[in-house]
Amino acid sequence: MSTPRGLQANVLGTFDSIVMAVAGSAPAYSLAATTAVLVGTVGFAAPAALLYCAIPMFGIAWAFNYLGRLDINAGASYSWVARALHPSLGFLSGWALVVSATIFMVAGSLPAGSMTLSLIAPELADNTAVATAVGAGWFLVMLVIVLMGARLTVHAQLVMSGIELLILLAFALAALFHDAAVQDFSWSWLSFSHFDGVQGFAAGALIAAFYYWGWDVTSNLSEETRNSRKTSGPAGLIGLAVVFVLFEVFTISVNVLLTADEIEVNSANVLAVLGERIWPGWGGKLLIVAVMLSTIATLETTLIQVTRSLFAMGRDRTMPTALGISHRRYQTPWVALVVVGAVALALFVASNALGSVGDILESAVAAIGLQIAVYYGLAGLAVVVAYRKVLLKSPANFLFGGLWPLTGALFMFWVLTESLGTLDFTAIGIGIGGLTVGLVPMLWYRKSDYYRPDRLDAAHAEQVRKEYGRQEPVPASSAGDAIATDF
Repeated sequence: MSTPRGLQANVLGTFDSIVMAVAGSAPAYSLAATTAVLVGTVGFAAPAALLYCAIPMFGIAWAFNYLGRLDINAGASYSWVARALHPSLGFLSGWALVVSATIFMVAGSLPAGSMTLSLIAPELADNTAVATAVGAGWFLVMLVIVLMGARLTVHAQLVMSGIELLILLAFALAALFHDAAVQDFSWSWLSFSHFDGVQGFAAGALIAAFYYWGWDVTSNLSEETRNSRKTSGPAGLIGLAVVFVLFEVFTISVNVLLTADEIEVNSANVLAVLGERIWPGWGGKLLIVAVMLSTIATLETTLIQVTRSLFAMGRDRTMPTALGISHRRYQTPWVALVVVGAVALALFVASNALGSVGDILESAVAAIGLQIAVYYGLAGLAVVVAYRKVLLKSPANFLFGGLWPLTGALFMFWVLTESLGTLDFTAIGIGIGGLTVGLVPMLWYRKSDYYRPDRLDAAHAEQVRKEYGRQEPVPASSAGDAIATDF
């Protein structure tokens, strides 16, 4: 039934990867589930928080792009950070993704259940137990689809994300020309004037990071993508650009068309209220459909990220080796999928003790934001170290492989530090506690060859490319797992 290693190669193309990047960031879900949290934290500065977080986030996306040229690995930052900085940091980077993605199984499945109920049984939509059960059902469906291979996965994404984006674009255009404003648009919403000091800005940026998180799924799919050195990174950048525009348009529309009371009362799904305001009668339900599809779609991409990361860890023997086993027929990490499924279902039950859907989302968003800051920040540092010898060879190398990712990394670490003083005990406990648990497997498997890696060095990779020529195959032992093609 199984083989120790191997994922299905050359399944995804460029367009498929872009779709996966957009689905990974889940625009409709992020807007519906997180807008109330963001507005409650920074008020009218919500568009500014998304704008000023996007700038360093693009730096991190460039880091993933440049690192993906050197090392094709389903673990992505787990491998890159280990080979460029230190294996222990690499493991913690991968662990941060695993923990944040696992938490999201709860944070994502609950709204999926709630949105489904709001369409078929509105009186049960706020019932946490029933929403959990329905959300768990959707989670299991996505688990089966991901098990059956990347080809089926991307076909499902094309349908779900395609419908979602069409609905969002229609409402975005309608919102721009809507005349029922409760507030006049102000350019100050894009400035720093509405933030409550430095800590207020940091808290808003941490939440904004959660909005954008997920575009990097393209890197976790690199082993299953055609010409991934030139495909996975750019697809992530394009996907990030698409969701940035959508986030800004809808967040500004919320400021213009909804009052603070409306946002607070409808914190579990602000987007439905906005849809009803734009197109009364059926607009709210149509956006609920978009949110439901977005949530289900991002459950799928999150499953891909966490299982591919665990697969890479099992393959490297930094976690139980069974996690590195792939299904003989589907060539997917089925053991990792089973483990993640079991853990997530247990968390679904435990999450009911945290309270309402809104309470669970608020704590989960903050906790995930902390973990995102860790592994994105480490990737930003890793690319600077990996390319340090060639940064001055071209302006592009200096900007996109050095300055911009370094700025993004420093921003992520600053946000992480500043936010610790403002978050509640639950969020810090989930976020930092989850990372601390990773020390156990890191110490237990410290004798793995992963902790004695080949260094990730762009200058060496370029030299090997010159020696063997662009058209000749290069032995893996000559330059790690991959050779950079552009510098």
